[in-house]
Amino acid sequence: MKTFKALIIAIASLLVFQSTNAQSDKYERTIGIKTQTIKVSGTCSMDKQRIEKASYSVDGVKLAVWNEHTQILILKYSVFNKYASDNVQKKIAFAGNDTEKYRADDVVYQKLPDCCHYQRIKY
Repeated sequence: MKTFKALIIAIASLLVFQSTNAQSDKYERTIGIKTQTIKVSGTCSMDKQRIEKASYSVDGVKLAVWNEHTQILILKYSVFNKYASDNVQKKIAFAGNDTEKYRADDVVYQKLPDCCHYQRIKY
């Protein structure tokens, strides 16, 4: 009987430990988040603010960080919004910066401050 009680206590302890371990693990994982890198043209910190602001305006975006030296945008967004990456690139182009898929309108680009004018590729 004592062995049976010890076995039950051991199993109960194991189950309690496993459930608390599983709960703490949930905060470390990023299930449902997709990470993507996107080439975005720009030159200065004003471009950085504009690009990140345009990115965050899209539903589902969790993180948007643009590096002015590498000209790479690191984008994290919900997998449930499958068009988030495309919509982010459209918003950035609408704001005046070229992306991998979309080119900013020439009129919008010309309205950017002089420090924000980058070398544009002619299509």
